[in-house]
Amino acid sequence: MKRQFPRLIINLSRLRQNMLHVTDLCRQSGIQVCGVIKGCGGLPTIARLFRLCGASELGSSRLEQIISCHEAGIPGPYLLLRIPMLSELEEVVRWCDTSLQSELSVLNALEEVCQRLNSTHRVIVMADLGDLREGFWNHDEMVDVCVHVEKHLPHVHLAGIGVNLGCYGSIQPTADKMHSLLTIAHHVEARIGRKLEVISGGASSSYTLVHWGTMPAGINHLRIGETVLNAHDLPYVWKIPNMGLHPDTMVLQAEVVEIKTKPTYPVGNIIIDAFGNKPTYVDRGFRKRCIVAIGRADVGDVEQLIPRDKGITVLGGSSDHCLLDIQDCKRNLQVGDIVEFLLSYPNMLYATARNDLPLHFTEDNGEDPELA
Repeated sequence: MKRQFPRLIINLSRLRQNMLHVTDLCRQSGIQVCGVIKGCGGLPTIARLFRLCGASELGSSRLEQIISCHEAGIPGPYLLLRIPMLSELEEVVRWCDTSLQSELSVLNALEEVCQRLNSTHRVIVMADLGDLREGFWNHDEMVDVCVHVEKHLPHVHLAGIGVNLGCYGSIQPTADKMHSLLTIAHHVEARIGRKLEVISGGASSSYTLVHWGTMPAGINHLRIGETVLNAHDLPYVWKIPNMGLHPDTMVLQAEVVEIKTKPTYPVGNIIIDAFGNKPTYVDRGFRKRCIVAIGRADVGDVEQLIPRDKGITVLGGSSDHCLLDIQDCKRNLQVGDIVEFLLSYPNMLYATARNDLPLHFTEDNGEDPELA
């Protein structure tokens, strides 16, 4: 069965403009961009566009996405963004040119795999500068591990060091954080007697420093996905003006399946919802609302969807239903009408990962590109 709705419209013209804007601004600052494709489900069409727009490599946390792009004939190099499991090291060496690393035992095991496969593999050793995700907290230990890779692991090439900020611990990338990373890099370089090729200053949140012109010289690599894929968080969550980016690269279309006027406060004993949560509700009396045929199984938290019609508010949802308050919507919606949403990053992550959500690629000139 091939269903028509819900579907995701991906505008390649606007994606292209975002990618060119970001890669060009980074290039002016001496920074290469790793185009991160995990947020768009590793779609080969978008991976290819990243490379055409100046990304020096492609990155994903999922080996399956990297393999899919390889098989689609999209040139690398490829960077594995999630620190690898011991159980997948052979696949990492076969399919990835570089990986992020934070464990000495994994690096030693990686050397054994590379030796067995008669191959070499590049690594970026990660520092933890306060976000408390992957990386060495003890930076002296980190320097020692980098020296160990350089001197004792002949099949593992120490390409550089990196950091992640703004993901788990919500720590803002700052010039001071970048200077701390550069200090670690200088210590490593002094011990190994050469310059590191890569000093990776983080992901999309670190692009703020490039935008503001405050990124310290020496940071030469960023791993960027969300900033160009849907350009939502920096201009709308961080409230950064004049980003020069399109937030409407992806539009989700969903069909209305019910329209009713109902109470705004549930009637009966409130327990928990289908996901084990106990939501709070505000009694606003009877209001007109509708249900569209998407849910958390399609896009994650439906509350993060951004309706394009003014006057529509997302009330919540379940696995397969999204409830909208349409009392103040100027459009006289009917069952069967289509409601459009812009996506937050989590919405995009969920929607593009599904294999039953139709994708439609378009250009601003109205053409339907035939891209693999």
